[in-house]
Amino acid sequence: MATGSEILLTKQQQSDLSSIAQSRALPAGYVFRAKLILMLAEGSSFNAIKRQLQTTAPTIVRWKQRFRRYGLEGLDTYHPGQKPSVLTPALRARILSATRRKPSDGSTHWSCRKLASALGVSKDAVHRVWQEAGLKPHRLERYMASDDPEFESKAADILALYLRPPQHAAVFCVDEKTAIQALDRLDPVLPLSPGRAERHGFEYYRHGTLSLYAALNTTTGRVHGKTAARHTSREFVAFLQEVVSLCPPRQQIHIILDNLSAHKTQAVRQFLQQHPRVQFHFTPTYSSWLNQVEIWFAKIEREVIARGIFTSVPDLARKLRRYINAYSANARPIQWKYSDPSRRVRSNELTATGH
Repeated sequence: MATGSEILLTKQQQSDLSSIAQSRALPAGYVFRAKLILMLAEGSSFNAIKRQLQTTAPTIVRWKQRFRRYGLEGLDTYHPGQKPSVLTPALRARILSATRRKPSDGSTHWSCRKLASALGVSKDAVHRVWQEAGLKPHRLERYMASDDPEFESKAADILALYLRPPQHAAVFCVDEKTAIQALDRLDPVLPLSPGRAERHGFEYYRHGTLSLYAALNTTTGRVHGKTAARHTSREFVAFLQEVVSLCPPRQQIHIILDNLSAHKTQAVRQFLQQHPRVQFHFTPTYSSWLNQVEIWFAKIEREVIARGIFTSVPDLARKLRRYINAYSANARPIQWKYSDPSRRVRSNELTATGH
């Protein structure tokens, strides 16, 4: 295989090393070592190898000797590992206690390696204890507690509309998604391919924004939407007029909405006086999760807006309307379940499944 200081390759070794050097799936270090041996076999100087592979002379010498002694198997790395540590109850308690304290370096939470280094134990021991205890210091969850003194009565009123709606009445969940940006990518999108996710360029051009008004019919699941250049009380009243026009002339209409100031203006109060069959049901403060249309807004954000490419504001409006029409053509109502209506309503006791 090798004589003197030269590297001589068999045809099989040449083929195997070439395949490894061109691989995009194998570990980068393994590919690097294959390229190094191929360059040595071609007679490249150490300086040329150092310059092309960005390495050092000791590294070249080490892997040259490994290949001459063991062949292709010598290019594999080997580490004997650490002796398995025994997780005693005292060590578990020590790790759990330290996890609940803040790191002394000023950071906000522990990582496996940081805590292991501080306690003088292996990172695998820390990871095992965290896994057993269900601890995830890197995760953060936010919550918003409603301070509405009428929380229970308002929530119960809205839940009743979902679970036991008035007979022959229409129930709509209404809200607006404001400042939707019409973003156009400056670089071409690289499509999805085997082993690669769709890729978007970092730079974009912002054509402008628009607002989307939506009314979700809780009985059918269909959505009526309208785009508007601005988010104003006048636009909101105009949208309410459209919602009313969807229903038979004498049908009672119940509308669930949040406490936005645009929903309580003089123009809105005049609209309610002119349409006595329309009744508003306001969600408690900081409780927009009670409004089913928020589930639908999250869906259109994921499926259209977040990864969308829009060449203009009209293009954004057109694609939003196309999605709304397609969604409503196959819509199903959102199914709600509540654990115990006799207890105070909490967000973690209420689950919704969207279709």
